Amino acid sequence: MITRKNASISKFIIHKVGNKFNDTKNAFSEKIVDFDEASYNLMLPFLLRPFSSVVQSYRFNHHANISLNEINSYAKQIFSDDDAFVDISKHVVTHLYEQSASANIKTGDVLIVMFEGIEFNEITTNALGIFKIETKVDFFQTYLENNSYDVLVQKGISSKKVDKGCLILNQTDTEGNIILSVDNNSYDAQYWINQFLNIKYADDANSHTQQYIELCKEFSAEVLKTSYGAQEQNTFLAKTIDFFKENEVVNIERFKDDVFQEDKHKSLFDDYKKTFEGEQNIVMRNQFDVAEAVVNKEKKKIKTDIKLDTNIQIKLDIDAPEASSEYLERGYDEDKKMHYYKVYFNVEA
Repeated sequence: MITRKNASISKFIIHKVGNKFNDTKNAFSEKIVDFDEASYNLMLPFLLRPFSSVVQSYRFNHHANISLNEINSYAKQIFSDDDAFVDISKHVVTHLYEQSASANIKTGDVLIVMFEGIEFNEITTNALGIFKIETKVDFFQTYLENNSYDVLVQKGISSKKVDKGCLILNQTDTEGNIILSVDNNSYDAQYWINQFLNIKYADDANSHTQQYIELCKEFSAEVLKTSYGAQEQNTFLAKTIDFFKENEVVNIERFKDDVFQEDKHKSLFDDYKKTFEGEQNIVMRNQFDVAEAVVNKEKKKIKTDIKLDTNIQIKLDIDAPEASSEYLERGYDEDKKMHYYKVYFNVEA
């Protein structure tokens, strides 16, 4: 996460990117934008707001050598040479254009921005921002003509959220430059992260925590819910979050002992973990530090509702992992030929 209270824009340029597949051409600007006060005050938070809640960071990737990563190279040139900003920004757009090898890739405005005063992990640095605006919204514009006002519809950029954006900090660790990325229009998961930026998750507690919770979520959906029902799935997810919140370090064997009562469930989990690692092309650690911010963010995404085909929903409290097994029973009624849930309670809240 970044802090933007002291951030400012020092350089800003707009280009348009076409689509290589459809033979739609790029269009380049030759000068940086000179903002008026109102536009600047709206643009700065519009661009940086999405990164205020991003907890995971990335690093540049390349199969041969990181120095051959195009965006890494362009960022280094911009950071080291102020006069190169306009020319290098065009190369960034051309590289983005080269990745649009599908009709699904949308054309749009590309904003290349230099920021100053970005705070990240108590360090203040400058950063290069690359944003792609793919979606325009309709808005009404009034105008005066012949002493009367009229109205027309125009298209413009919504100030609510960016479609795609990345922030490359001029700050490195042992893995290289720290990169934050957002994608609110992810119609192609490979296009922005893998093909254009060519980045991977940092090897840190945030990444390890995220990957393991993602593994647990998919295991619960594809194995537990399918074989044992939604109650078993939701109980497992609640126990998972509880374990992560109660432990500063996750040990995989201790985790399995804590959340699974039967050895067959442990075996199912181990088998699924191998499949997950193969599909994601990762090797997960057997022990890692917990990133509390990631746990809290993922907890908000987890839905623990049991939706029934009789228009009834049962909502389980993710903060009470034992409640489901203690106060909720699942069975089958032979007379009605239907499944049922039995709920125990003292008083209605």
